[in-house]
Amino acid sequence: MNDQIVPVNSKLFYVWLVNGLWFVVVAVVACVMAALFLPWWAPVTVGVLAVIGIVWWVIVAHRQVKNLGYAIRENDLLIQRGIMFRSTTVVPFGRMQFVDVSSGPVSRFFGLATVELHTASASSDATIPGLPAQDADHLRELLAQRGETHLAGL
Repeated sequence: MNDQIVPVNSKLFYVWLVNGLWFVVVAVVACVMAALFLPWWAPVTVGVLAVIGIVWWVIVAHRQVKNLGYAIRENDLLIQRGIMFRSTTVVPFGRMQFVDVSSGPVSRFFGLATVELHTASASSDATIPGLPAQDADHLRELLAQRGETHLAGL
């Protein structure tokens, strides 16, 4: 195909947001516990820190989704991610052992799936979250086909 980076679906941000609600629950419980057993300023401090943490996480998660994408090149798959610390992963088609598509309940609700690429080395495994389910299935088939045609002589 080409080297143009294909961004993941922006709904991934909402998946991460819903999955992050567990932190909000823990923060609320911490504030309640602090209010019961500590001086008045302790729950206020915990609450302020929790709100700052949540706002920061929402901003970072939104930017991370905007900076996550992949490109199918002639001999490999390129995955880019990161905001300040950019990461580029290149997985040669011939090194892929198998490709999985998975989605949890929240991802399924938003119609998204994750493509997981497995290689002989666990350190070179790669994931592409936030793909529409149909696109993820299509990508799995394409990667499996490319993997067969580019088999590395192992």
